[in-house]
Amino acid sequence: MNLMPLELGFIVLSYLIGSVSTAIVLCKATGQPDPRTLGSGNPGATNVLRFGGKTLAAATLLGDLIKGLVPVLIAKPFVADPVILASVGFAAIIGHVFPVYYGFKGGKGVATGLGVVFAISWPTALAALAVWLGVLGMTRVSSLAAIVGAVLLPLLLYFLDPHIEYTWFGMAVSMLLLWRHRKNINNLIAGRESKVGERAETKGINHPTED
Repeated sequence: MNLMPLELGFIVLSYLIGSVSTAIVLCKATGQPDPRTLGSGNPGATNVLRFGGKTLAAATLLGDLIKGLVPVLIAKPFVADPVILASVGFAAIIGHVFPVYYGFKGGKGVATGLGVVFAISWPTALAALAVWLGVLGMTRVSSLAAIVGAVLLPLLLYFLDPHIEYTWFGMAVSMLLLWRHRKNINNLIAGRESKVGERAETKGINHPTED
């Protein structure tokens, strides 16, 4: 794949935007503890909910989604190749998971990934969101909802979007999210995974791997 300077610029910009941690920025701005020091230590909406409340958690979720959505929307008018556009989106997710500003230690990429999918294929994103909400509503386990959504993402893209390149993108995102949730998977098998709404304690004590 030969990248033009503009296309490479979009990919780099997307990574830099994705690297901004919404959870850390919002918690600092509102006087809340660093999310990396409480609960699971994960800078994501579910962990923020434990100590920061619903409003801050919702803002974190929205911010993470937007930083996946915006880079792809910026690139779309200039990029015709689905492979390049998918690469721009994937760079935002990589930025969230391995942020350059925080020692390459970031979140799990679910909300940012959803934002990217909204920009690439909004029907697929709505279907994935419905799956996530359905599993979360039935189980109250955020990680399980994310895992099920990740597994189904390539299939949803295959049936709801005609570009095979996006299906391959979905497979890459799915594998990344499953890898990021590997400890959650072990906890689910062992029956130790925590549920949404349980109170956060010091990092690593009661909720070692919650999303």
